[in-house]
Amino acid sequence: TPSTAGARWVDYASLPGSVLDGRYLITSKIADGWMSMVFLAQDRETEGRRVAIKILPPELSEDTKAMERLRREADMGIRLVHRNVCSILRLGETTDGLVYVVMPYVEGEVLCDRTYRLGSLPLPLAVQFVQDIASGLHAAHELDIIHRDLKPENVMICSEGEAEEYAVVMDFGLAQDRDAARFLERLTATGVVLGTPEFMSPEQLRGKPLDRRTDVYSLALVAYEMLTGKLPFPGETPQDMLLARLRSHPIPISEMRPDLGFPAEIEKVITRALQRLPAERYATAPEFAAALSAAAEGGASRLGRIMRR
Repeated sequence: TPSTAGARWVDYASLPGSVLDGRYLITSKIADGWMSMVFLAQDRETEGRRVAIKILPPELSEDTKAMERLRREADMGIRLVHRNVCSILRLGETTDGLVYVVMPYVEGEVLCDRTYRLGSLPLPLAVQFVQDIASGLHAAHELDIIHRDLKPENVMICSEGEAEEYAVVMDFGLAQDRDAARFLERLTATGVVLGTPEFMSPEQLRGKPLDRRTDVYSLALVAYEMLTGKLPFPGETPQDMLLARLRSHPIPISEMRPDLGFPAEIEKVITRALQRLPAERYATAPEFAAALSAAAEGGASRLGRIMRR
């Protein structure tokens, strides 16, 4: 097993083939990001069940408050059992301070890959995925869990045999309470962004208190990208994109993609969910999803009436 002496540095490249914490045989890396890496592993205590293991930053173990918060969120995440959520199986820490989270291995296509591959998603499919994501978010919010890192990279599109596809939200209970104010300060000073948080809400970027409306904002950004293949706050640099979210209004869908001809109600719903002030958004994720569904159905009904004339 590779050493993580002092939990200051981890040789991630040598993890595949090793046994983590005497239990998990790591087979391969399946994802990496700004704050962590995710590996596929076999759980020796459950007859080789495949699991995903998220290796968290080594310095995390030295931050007492962060660890306490993570343990609380992991405990809640373990209780979060829902079809549209990838639950947490356990939070672990090795004797040398390596912190990791074990989750079921979910097979499917990552939402960002689907959108990139197709350019944009058909309205009915995008609405369905928004409903799935909103359902998972609501289950978490009822347990006082705010995701805080909802983005297409954290949504998996799954299917069971010939059944209809459905969306599964990943990383619940693991969302780091990032110091966004310090992040913006560093961004302003250097102009460099590490792992651009393109789907963070304005209050998150400002380091303000967060609630379920923060996830509603991020879900609206996810919906916008599914429908257009783009984000409503463009800029020449990542810094421009972030600052636009704090100072500018989102580019309307009709202006971003006039070729798609979405109903005007779709634009109104998404614009409301993307308001800078949380109080001006939809109060819950299901409320946003229901409004989006109604707008899509209303637009389809009007189109049908026009076609029948």
